[in-house]
Amino acid sequence: MKALRIFLNGVVKENPTFVLLLGMCPTLGTTSSAINGMSMGLATMVVLVFSNFIISLIKDIVPNMVRIPAFVVVIASLVTILQMLIKAYAPEVDKSLGLFIPLIVVNCIILGRAEAFAAKNNPLDSIFDGLGIGIGFTLALTLLGAVRELLGTGRVFDVALFPETYGALLFVLAPGAFIALGYLIAIVNKLKKN
Repeated sequence: MKALRIFLNGVVKENPTFVLLLGMCPTLGTTSSAINGMSMGLATMVVLVFSNFIISLIKDIVPNMVRIPAFVVVIASLVTILQMLIKAYAPEVDKSLGLFIPLIVVNCIILGRAEAFAAKNNPLDSIFDGLGIGIGFTLALTLLGAVRELLGTGRVFDVALFPETYGALLFVLAPGAFIALGYLIAIVNKLKKN
């Protein structure tokens, strides 16, 4: 039951995008389509789960004064492995996300969860925390990408819902990310009040 509560906390109550407003660089930079948002969210989730697990294992042997640098080394190592795997097995994802994959290293969601949760909890709880926060982030990025893609091109996951000529190019461009995110945050806040 505790694991489910930890998991749901990351998906709903502490959603990194809609509630905590963390990780805005990949949120705004990679969500021009639903598939890009989902890919970035899943990549971040993989690093989050494994970094939480490893950090919860080493928390007692890492001296306090080098705690943050040690966490960054763990995260950077995981991101490097992930980037190599994406380059080898998903070149289209690598091409569309480009520079944003290495930037996962400095994503404040991952280091924040390492410091706030994994460094204080056991490995199993840390895995569930990583899954919850990761799925919450993935859902938020996928939703934002789907909204932007739909309003900009009339498509979602490459399925045409209306002709592209009715789309507003603004939503595929950078300003559209801010506009769509603002409205989605407003909707989430409204739903939380009810």
